Amino acid sequence: MKRRGSLLLFSGMLALACWGCAPSEPETENKSAPVTAAATPSQPAPGVSAGASEDADRLEILSVLSVEQSVDLLAQRDGVVVEVNADQDRWVEKGTVLARMDDRELQAKRERTRLDLEVTENNLKYQQAERKAKDAAYRRQQELHKFGLSSEAALEEAEFRSAGAAFDEKSWEANVKAKQAQIHELEVELEKTRFIAPFSAYVVRRSVRAGQNVIKNDPCFRLSQLSPLQVHFLVPESAGARPKTGDVLKVVATEDSAREYDARVQRVSPTVDPASGSYDVTAQLTGNGLDQLRPGMAVKVLWPLRRAKAPL
Repeated sequence: MKRRGSLLLFSGMLALACWGCAPSEPETENKSAPVTAAATPSQPAPGVSAGASEDADRLEILSVLSVEQSVDLLAQRDGVVVEVNADQDRWVEKGTVLARMDDRELQAKRERTRLDLEVTENNLKYQQAERKAKDAAYRRQQELHKFGLSSEAALEEAEFRSAGAAFDEKSWEANVKAKQAQIHELEVELEKTRFIAPFSAYVVRRSVRAGQNVIKNDPCFRLSQLSPLQVHFLVPESAGARPKTGDVLKVVATEDSAREYDARVQRVSPTVDPASGSYDVTAQLTGNGLDQLRPGMAVKVLWPLRRAKAPL
């Protein structure tokens, strides 16, 4: 009995020892990959298409075609349009009167001022004659006074009349100039009643009609030439060396990228816009096939990236 109890005690101690030596379960390691910020694509410079990248051979810079001779004719004074002589899509020569406003009141003022000017000029002529007479009387008194045949008072009176006549003559001369200036002002106002083409061009838009009441600075006509075509665009300062006048670039229409046109650099801005880090370039399109292009069309300038090769 004693032996059986010893065996049971020995078996229990052996089980406890085996349980303590059993290998523990491995801990699960949380080896999740570190979170990294997603790469943010660099923003294109103003005027540069989003598809252009720094690693590309060239930039595609978006712009529109324009011309040097293009202008909006605004109303220069308030009034009623009484006559329209040019319509949209018409070629007009420099100096052509495109439309005319009611100018009857100004015409009447100018005519009245001209009559006043005529009266003033006649008064001036009379004053000039009177001055000559008083100058002659003064010289005669001087001769008489020299020989003692005239008193000092008579000489002073003749001198006073001669000087007064000279002042009166200058006053009438000033009146004549004032009337002439008034006429000139009225003629300037009359010119403002006419819409005149400042250069030969097409009438792109007509915004007035006969009988319409316009206010000063209202847009009435838009004139534009169709050539020579130009393109203005911004180039990032980081896009390599600046171009020189005469350098040739390639331009494509956004609607037809298969056909390229030549453009020659005309002007390069000497400064950089601090907001965009870009400078302004103006190029003029040259070569054949430009008759299909029109001012205002969207184009892309293919700007070559002039970068030095990295050392091996």
